[in-house]
Amino acid sequence: MSKTIIRSFESDLGFLDDATLLITGGTGSFGKMLTQTLLDTAKLRRLIIFSRDELKQYEMEQSFSNHPNFRSLRFFIGDVRDRNRLDMALRGVDYVIHAAALKHVPIAEYNPFECIKTNIFGAQNLAEASINCGVKKIIALSTDKAASPLNLYGASKLASDKIFVAANSLGGSQDFSCSVVRYGNVLGSRGSVVPFFKKLIAEGTDHLPVTDVRMTRFWITLRQGVDFVLSNLKMMQGGEIYIPKIPSMKVSEMAKSLAPDLAIREIGIRPGEKLHEQMITRDDGRQTIALEDRYIITPQFSFWTDDYYMDHDATRVPEDFDYSSDTNAEWLDDKQFLEMLKMI
Repeated sequence: MSKTIIRSFESDLGFLDDATLLITGGTGSFGKMLTQTLLDTAKLRRLIIFSRDELKQYEMEQSFSNHPNFRSLRFFIGDVRDRNRLDMALRGVDYVIHAAALKHVPIAEYNPFECIKTNIFGAQNLAEASINCGVKKIIALSTDKAASPLNLYGASKLASDKIFVAANSLGGSQDFSCSVVRYGNVLGSRGSVVPFFKKLIAEGTDHLPVTDVRMTRFWITLRQGVDFVLSNLKMMQGGEIYIPKIPSMKVSEMAKSLAPDLAIREIGIRPGEKLHEQMITRDDGRQTIALEDRYIITPQFSFWTDDYYMDHDATRVPEDFDYSSDTNAEWLDDKQFLEMLKMI
């Protein structure tokens, strides 16, 4: 099996020179890795962390205090639910990477109003405030759960995706564009299954629990996710939904790779959980083009033309194309999975 399934999505960040970039939800796993990457490799005028937890901001500020580019880092307490606060935070901002969301599937099922306020109303607030403040580009993080959603989290992110795609029509004569990045489960991120399994193993468990031994997921590392987002921020024209070409693996096989001698015990699928994940539905496939390392769902709006991508070696996918974790052409074996773990 080719190792090209573990891809690098790095790009030249020179386009960010002397720019100001704001990250919503910037104290999460993704935000911290993104901040590290931008401080290390970009020449930003300002990098603003926008989030609502002052303790996490304080801890993050301390962790970066010795970085040579620390002086460009700013922290702004706020919530995407608060439009007025966003108007204040976005003054003078050129680029926004939107990572703020309520993401835990069962918690969203039991707290639907809170999920909707953050994931849907928050997206609307951010789009409107960005237009009002002259932001040039927004990249919004989505999820594989937004394709043919079963749970509220996925449905709320689908609504968010629709908001950001449609927002491209609302900027008038402004230099303003929005796009979306959709990818699968992040290996090693806070709340993901790998740290959970490792914790159980360290505690001396006699088995690892999986919801269903047939369950499959797409897998990507945090570093790959950050690099993929930044590469799309550079190339985006506005209105695209970007999906990386990444491998699948059964959750049960992942558990066996971590602890070959432990038993696997099925505990049943949780509320709102799918057996397999999908990132491009067959209906979306009709609007999908492919580059070497990613798919792009193109918008069905009059402003859109895909000439740019077709001039850069894009191809159209087959008429009946979909992209699902159980029918994926690329699969991780044990060796490749452990290799990805070393990248965390």
